[in-house]
Amino acid sequence: MTALPTRTAHNGFTLPAIGLGTYRLNAEEGAAAIAGAIEAGYRLVDSAFNYENEGAVGRGVAVAGVDRSDVIVTTKLPGRHHSTPKARTSIEESRFRLSLDATDLHLIHWPNPSQDEYVQAWEALIEAQQRGIVRQIGVSNFLPEHLERLERETGVLPVVNQIEVHPYFPQVEQLAYHREHGIITQAWSPIGRGRDIFDEPVVTKIAAAREISPAQVVLAWHVARESVAIPKASSLEHQRANLAAVEVSLETAEVEAITALGRADGRLFGADPRTHEED
Repeated sequence: MTALPTRTAHNGFTLPAIGLGTYRLNAEEGAAAIAGAIEAGYRLVDSAFNYENEGAVGRGVAVAGVDRSDVIVTTKLPGRHHSTPKARTSIEESRFRLSLDATDLHLIHWPNPSQDEYVQAWEALIEAQQRGIVRQIGVSNFLPEHLERLERETGVLPVVNQIEVHPYFPQVEQLAYHREHGIITQAWSPIGRGRDIFDEPVVTKIAAAREISPAQVVLAWHVARESVAIPKASSLEHQRANLAAVEVSLETAEVEAITALGRADGRLFGADPRTHEED
C-alpha cells in the first residue's frame, strides 16, 4: 500500500490523511476490529469518552502487532466535564480506560457555548499536556469564534479541529480558516453516514471511470482537500479499501464538482456548534 500522506499543524504535529473512526466498535469484537485495522496500516484511531469504548480501543492498540509509539490514539472530553475539576478527572479516566501512559491527542468534543465552560476545559488540557499525560491537544466542532477565544484567553491554539465534513456539507470557509491558522481539519462522518452521496451522478461517474467504489471517491476528495477523514469500518475489507483511497488522485474539476454537492441544510442532524449542547 502507498504510504499515507500526512497533514501538519502549526507546531509540527502530523496526522495521517486517513484514520479509523471507532463509534460503536465496542467490547471484544470492537477491540479485534481495531487491532486488525492497525495491522492493516492504520496509524490514527479516534475515540471519545462518550463513545463508551475507550477500553476496547486500548485493548485493540495493545494487542495489535505494531509498536505503540507508531499509533496515534485520540479521545474526547464530553460536555458534562468542562468545568476545571471535572475536566481534570475526565482526562485521567480516559487515560486509564485506554490503558495508556498518555493520550496522544485529546480533544474537547463540543464547545457547548451556552454552558460557557469550554475555556476551563481547554485550560485543563493545557495543564495535562504540561504534566505529560496528554501529548497533543485540540478540539472538535469548534467555530472560528470559539478557536479565537481559546487563543486569546490562553495563548494556545488547537492543533486539530474535528468537524462534520462530507460532500453535502463541505465546510469550504472553515477549512480555509484552518489552513490559514495551521489547524489540521479532521472530518467526522466523512462519507455522510448514508448512501445518498454514493448515488450522486458525479460520484458514480468518477467511480465507474476509475474502477473504484463511491466510498473511495469521497475519501479521495477528502485527501485532495487536505482534511483527515476518519471513516468507521469494522470489516477488514472495508478498512483496506478506505486506506487505498489515498492512492486515488482526483483532478481539480472532479474535486470541485463533488464540493458543489454542498447544501445549505447539509448537516446530518442539525447539530450547529452555536447552539448544540452535548452531555
